[in-house]
Amino acid sequence: MNEFNELDEMYREVILDHYRSPRNNQPLLEPTKEIESNNPFCGDEIKLQLKIQNEIVTEIGISGRGCAISQASASLMGEALLEKNINDSLELYSSFRELLTGNLSEDQLDNLGDLLALEGVKKFPIRVKCALLSWSAFNDLIEV
Repeated sequence: MNEFNELDEMYREVILDHYRSPRNNQPLLEPTKEIESNNPFCGDEIKLQLKIQNEIVTEIGISGRGCAISQASASLMGEALLEKNINDSLELYSSFRELLTGNLSEDQLDNLGDLLALEGVKKFPIRVKCALLSWSAFNDLIEV
């Protein structure tokens, strides 16, 4: 098996792990902000709840249903944003969006960690919306 196949396999495992065992999927008792969003093209749905204290995302609750890509992306997002300040979180959103649209610089790659598992989605433009659903909901929630 060559290096690229091994990397693809590792990324597939990350996506499946987050789809089968989503992180931060408990509802929050007293969220600071919450939003529901959906992708009408494929039926993906997401409910995102945040607790923000002193400009830091201290708790995240994510629930929803949909394809493996949308649900894994939401789970990965929850892990990536937890305990980050809002400005860093918005920069991460921007970098992730650029990863999926093919405009990411080499400098930005280092900050993405496990989110790189979703890079292959950019080969399937219809699936990019699935991967960005939770992230767009986060951006909308913060920008309100």
